[in-house]
Amino acid sequence: MASTRDIRRRIKSVKNTAQITKAMQMVAAAKMRKAQQAAIIGRPYAALLNQMMAAAATGAVGFSHPLMEARPVRKRAVIVVSSDRGLCGGLNSNLFREVAKLDKSTTVFVTAGKKAAQFIGRTKRTLAAEFTYKDAPEYAEARAISKAVQQMYLKGDVDAVDILFPRFINTLTQQPQLVPFLPIGKLSAATAGVNAAKEELQAHATPDVYEFEPDEQTVLGELLPHSLNFQMHQILLETKASEQSARMVAMKNATDNAKQIIKDLTLEYNKLRQANITKELLEITTAQMALG
Repeated sequence: MASTRDIRRRIKSVKNTAQITKAMQMVAAAKMRKAQQAAIIGRPYAALLNQMMAAAATGAVGFSHPLMEARPVRKRAVIVVSSDRGLCGGLNSNLFREVAKLDKSTTVFVTAGKKAAQFIGRTKRTLAAEFTYKDAPEYAEARAISKAVQQMYLKGDVDAVDILFPRFINTLTQQPQLVPFLPIGKLSAATAGVNAAKEELQAHATPDVYEFEPDEQTVLGELLPHSLNFQMHQILLETKASEQSARMVAMKNATDNAKQIIKDLTLEYNKLRQANITKELLEITTAQMALG
């Protein structure tokens, strides 16, 4: 049976842990607000960019691009976007559960985030490239990832590219989602995986006539890679919002659990101390009665 000294030490240890988790909760809450705001602000631009691309494509006759050419899928690349650090609940484990379902022999992986790279290496899967990104993801970081997989696709190293990331729904809910990235095929209405990924933009019943300068091939050829780069950037923002939200909730739960443990240990300490006092009083009383 634990002594009162042992219980006091455990209470002190749990209090120290609670202070750490409380501080981490407050830091994550501050970062969460910024990350959520950045992710939400980017969604209207992503939707408008896709609408503009679809509208322009309806006015371009015979437009084609190497990134739109579909071919039989023998080798697939999957971009796995995870966090760099842990202590964010089941965010990464839920993501890696989806990775485990993918075929090792026909899939190569590109990772964004240290946790994803560690998991790919630990499970002995093929890691084609590894990237990192900051707490406030920059467009240049997303462009580097996007260009790398575009080059892999154009060289014929892979026949399709998908992105697996934790989709931000709200503070309490983050859902792993696999969205297609390449080939583009028909211009998609998906705002970087925020809305339905397979919904196709409908052309207007009476499409407007557009004039392109210098020509539609040049204009759309420049817009297409930019839309992919921005989609990648939006997904990084969504992942950061998911990470900070999951970490804030995890640290809050840890703090609440620590407080409950402190209550239980304090109750146990008081019961043990009361038992010791009662035992000492009985010993004194018995000694006095023996002395007569």
